Amino acid sequence: MQSSYPEKFEREMGCTEGEWLASVPRALGDYPYQLSAQTLLVQIGLGALAVQWKVGEPRVIALARIPRLLVQFGFTGLDEAQRLAFMKRFDLYMQRGGG
Repeated sequence: MQSSYPEKFEREMGCTEGEWLASVPRALGDYPYQLSAQTLLVQIGLGALAVQWKVGEPRVIALARIPRLLVQFGFTGLDEAQRLAFMKRFDLYMQRGGG
């Protein structure tokens, strides 16, 4: 987890679009949201978060193919502490682990 999050930032995530969409409801918890095409709009108090994504070419390392999702985050109407609080939960639920 980061210690701060700017109003706008991008991430490359190692998951398929299906995996991403399956994780979103848990990551958002009770925040109301609207999902359409490759856009997610989340109401966070008096502010909002717009998330857009597109499927990237897989990352290939030797024989391994890792899916890539290119994700853009854009907050409006939220201060740094509010962005941090939201992303702390979001990142926790979007973490992927291995064994």
